[in-house]
Amino acid sequence: MKESVQEAVRESVRESVRESVRESVLEVPGARLRHFVRGTGTGPVLALVAGGHGDAGVTDALAARLADRYTVVTYDRRGLSGSPVDEPGRTTVAVHADDLARLLSSVTAQPALVFGSSLGAAIALEFAVRHPGQAAAVVAHEPAAVQLLPEPERAAAAQDLLGAQEAFTTEGVEAALHRFARFVGIDPTDREPDAPPRAQGPEQVRNAEFLLRYDVPSLRGHLLDLTALQDSGVRIVPGTGENSGRFWPHRCGQLLAAKLGTACETFPGGHNGYAFRPRATAERLHQVLAALGPRAGGKGRESGAG
Repeated sequence: MKESVQEAVRESVRESVRESVRESVLEVPGARLRHFVRGTGTGPVLALVAGGHGDAGVTDALAARLADRYTVVTYDRRGLSGSPVDEPGRTTVAVHADDLARLLSSVTAQPALVFGSSLGAAIALEFAVRHPGQAAAVVAHEPAAVQLLPEPERAAAAQDLLGAQEAFTTEGVEAALHRFARFVGIDPTDREPDAPPRAQGPEQVRNAEFLLRYDVPSLRGHLLDLTALQDSGVRIVPGTGENSGRFWPHRCGQLLAAKLGTACETFPGGHNGYAFRPRATAERLHQVLAALGPRAGGKGRESGAG
């Protein structure tokens, strides 16, 4: 009974918070980043970095479920949806990490929390390396970091990425996305009832084209500096999906945890659990962040959000 009352109160707070979504555009070198800030401005700043060709809309449901406890920042990465880019060919994981740093600097003067998944996790980890003073903690969910894998798994995963890129060139976007879905283990039926599939409109197709033409080649050539990550002082929390154990991004999360000598946290659903199971992911993410202590645990410190 007590839990149901608490949930009803929390849902009421969420409804009021949903009305206060602030949309802005930030000029960064070579691009303009459309971003959204949710929350009352009293909780810690938490940035959500989507994977694949996901724009801010992919994390809307998750952000809405967290905005009663955090100041949640979501955004379209450069090249996606509302974030046009001047020279797409110069897009790299490092450039995305610098974009994230500039975006967070525009929201808060304090170190921020970051949750990233897949490519978003690779960006979040690079952000921790390049801008450790801005990171309170990074939750890296199934990072797309092929370098962590031993052979022959590494070669097979690298071939998966190259195969998707080649499928895009020879067969088009749909064939390439099907390849992605197979090797990361995306199950469209593994979702919460109130998380319906997102329609693949023209904007999402353009986003997928950008991913396959620019982001995937960049990711294939990216090497995370693991020594610098260990020396950064940033609390890194690797994570994996509870239903994705047969796929190599899951292994990357486990191996990152082993490399850092820390626990690998389990999250609901599979590789896309943050999008397909936002209700459960929000609660699990809050549990994980709260366990890190007062620097990370939701509600309480000033965010400095404006």
